[in-house]
Amino acid sequence: MRSIVGLWRWRKNPLCRRSDRREAWLALCAVVLIVVISPVVGWLGTSAAHDALLHNIDEQQRSRHQIWATAESVQTRAPLDTDPETAVQSPERHRVVAHWAGPDGSSHKGTVTAKTRVQPGERFRVWTDAHGRVVKSPMNPGTASSYAALAGLAAAVGAAAAAETGRRLTVRQLLRRRYARWDAEWARIGPDWGRTGSNY
Repeated sequence: MRSIVGLWRWRKNPLCRRSDRREAWLALCAVVLIVVISPVVGWLGTSAAHDALLHNIDEQQRSRHQIWATAESVQTRAPLDTDPETAVQSPERHRVVAHWAGPDGSSHKGTVTAKTRVQPGERFRVWTDAHGRVVKSPMNPGTASSYAALAGLAAAVGAAAAAETGRRLTVRQLLRRRYARWDAEWARIGPDWGRTGSNY
């Protein structure tokens, strides 16, 4: 922002160097990119992620089936779960040894999770694939919208960071050229510094 203000102050100043104007214009372009382009990138990222997740939900709903399983025994103590997503849900889920018939008619038996507490012999619903293997339930649209919003936010932040990084790298190059010109100028006039008009 200081460079933008400087651009206005130095516009007619004879002491203003060309690099000062370039630095100010770079800052102005970076601000425009961050304010205008970043929200557009975020919106496009959100839309693309949301469409992809909705397509994924459609595929999950076509390939996954909710069927009835019969409980044989209930585990009194759930095993330690290191998955953060399932660990949050662990207080509301129960480990059950059950058997069920898959959509293809095959018989299956294994340890599954139930959302409610069940007793041996009771039936409860589980999600399976076309071969009867237990899978997670399909993602719901609300979760898809949340993930899409996070993806859009990440895209917007990434665009803003890219604009600022480009500005900083360009300013660094300008500073290197400025210092190189200073060194060359000092090498030219340095030996004669203070000797103007001297008779010695």
